[in-house]
Amino acid sequence: MDNLSEALKKLKITSTDSTADSLEGCLDCLLQALAQNNMETSEKIQKSGVLQMFASLLTPQSSCTAKVANIIAEVARNEFMRNPCVDAGLIPPLVQLLNCKDQEVLLQTGRALGNICYDSHEGRNAVDHAGGAHIVVDHLRSLCNKTDPASEKLLTVFCGMLMNYSNENDTLQSQLINMGVIPTLVKLLGIHCQNAALTEMCLVAFGNLAELESSKEQFAYTNIAEELVKLFKKQIEHDKKEMIFEVLAPLAENDVIKLQLVEAGLVECLLEIVQKTVDSDKEDDIAELKTASDLMVLLLLGDESMQKLFEGGKGSVFQRVLSWIPSNSHQLQLAGALAIANFARNDGNCIHMVDNGIVQKLMDLLDRHVEDGNVTVQHAALSALRNLAIPVVNKAKMLSAGVAEAVLKFLRSEMPPVQFKLLGTLRMLIDAQAEAAEQLGKNVKLVERLVEWCEAKDHAGVMGESNRLLSALIRHSKSKDVIRTIVQSGGIKHLVTMATSEHVIMQNEALVALALIAALELVTAEKDLENAQLVQILHRLLSDDRSAPEIKYNSMVLICALIGSESLQKEVQSMAFLEVISKLRSHENKTVAQQASLTEQRLAVES
Repeated sequence: MDNLSEALKKLKITSTDSTADSLEGCLDCLLQALAQNNMETSEKIQKSGVLQMFASLLTPQSSCTAKVANIIAEVARNEFMRNPCVDAGLIPPLVQLLNCKDQEVLLQTGRALGNICYDSHEGRNAVDHAGGAHIVVDHLRSLCNKTDPASEKLLTVFCGMLMNYSNENDTLQSQLINMGVIPTLVKLLGIHCQNAALTEMCLVAFGNLAELESSKEQFAYTNIAEELVKLFKKQIEHDKKEMIFEVLAPLAENDVIKLQLVEAGLVECLLEIVQKTVDSDKEDDIAELKTASDLMVLLLLGDESMQKLFEGGKGSVFQRVLSWIPSNSHQLQLAGALAIANFARNDGNCIHMVDNGIVQKLMDLLDRHVEDGNVTVQHAALSALRNLAIPVVNKAKMLSAGVAEAVLKFLRSEMPPVQFKLLGTLRMLIDAQAEAAEQLGKNVKLVERLVEWCEAKDHAGVMGESNRLLSALIRHSKSKDVIRTIVQSGGIKHLVTMATSEHVIMQNEALVALALIAALELVTAEKDLENAQLVQILHRLLSDDRSAPEIKYNSMVLICALIGSESLQKEVQSMAFLEVISKLRSHENKTVAQQASLTEQRLAVES
């Protein structure tokens, strides 16, 4: 360290009045000291004040330039040295050096800039301000096709520099994307796939950029899918596969890239990983199984990629995914059920799957998870059943297979995601199925649970679905018994509240259900309708110009039904409904105008 102090003193003198030899000797001494103890040496360099002098030594003409840039690169490995490097004015001369031809100078300059940018807001801003990124991107383009070791080393450093420059900074990432760096990086990956260090740097750079939506559009115009799958097939080490997975996951969110990945053979790679790792209890294998099966499910979220893999229900991929459902691995059960839910996104697929026995497989899976089961598996299996129940022809088949009973076993669940899917599945099943709607609507336990969930203010989805199912039970069954069960369980107030929803479809469903209640079982429901202030709400809906035509129409139908009750009729008369309704006779919607005339006549007669 005595030598270091001596060298620093000497450097202060020689930098202003120097011979090249004495300067080189001082710089060599600094590099040696940094190699032995980087942190302590960096502290001494900072205290000595020589950092400020380095700016004047960074000139293309000087033979010492590469060594000075190397020293800056070494000190900037320490976090506490990055801002001092910026404050010493080192960034502009370093960026200027990017224009020189000397490969060693370029290499050390790239390292210095990359290290100063690492996790440093000030460093990145200074490089951005000096225009460094643009010059580096140009270098990547011009060096891209060169495969000699020196060029590959330089490419690796420049990729690393851009990675540090843009890491976790959306603005700088967008800037690089606009400069067209993505096609260049993809080309690099293809040409230099044998160079592990450069490949790794490209992958990390992709991982940085792939989160941005604008980058996915650019990636879609390259052969990234092909290059990544090719690279993936060669990997043996878990860490390398993991790196590629980290790039694949955000890219696979784009539908065009999903299809490209399927066509490039990624699915086969994923299925192979699943096969190899499914029975392993090694931590790495378990992680790989999860990543591979999750990515598989993600690929199925694209309509084109999903249909390509379904192949009319005959596809080998579809068959393999089916075999995951009875597996003993929770991860594969989950992925299998989610994959079925994704395949069940059009009627043709749903009908084919129901006809080929998929429902029983899903019910068997649910059965395995009734008692203290895996919540994610329950949620996924219910999602699949809900989607399968959408086509009209599937409803009766699924009901006779016992799906409603299987789903009701989860009524006790306290998990909102499971509650939400359970409600959606039942609502799909009873659509236009009067018998099933009546059977479920008379199930006191179910109706009581629905009424309870209608108050789940912390879970808007569960609350909304509970209201919709209550309404559906009445609308599809048109049964007095169902209405009585709902009245006795305290469900009326929730249907009235639902009529004020911000969603027109829910308002409408509530009004239709309330009209059926008023038509079929008014005496039973009278008190509850009064307490829920239904008449005031209808007055508000009819007076509001923003109410949709169907809301106005159904509100008037309901008013006509309500005046069959003496107490409700008095409320209607006290609120000057005639005035509001007479205005609606000239409504632009003919059905609304006609109903207004009929309602006005009814009200006039009753009064």
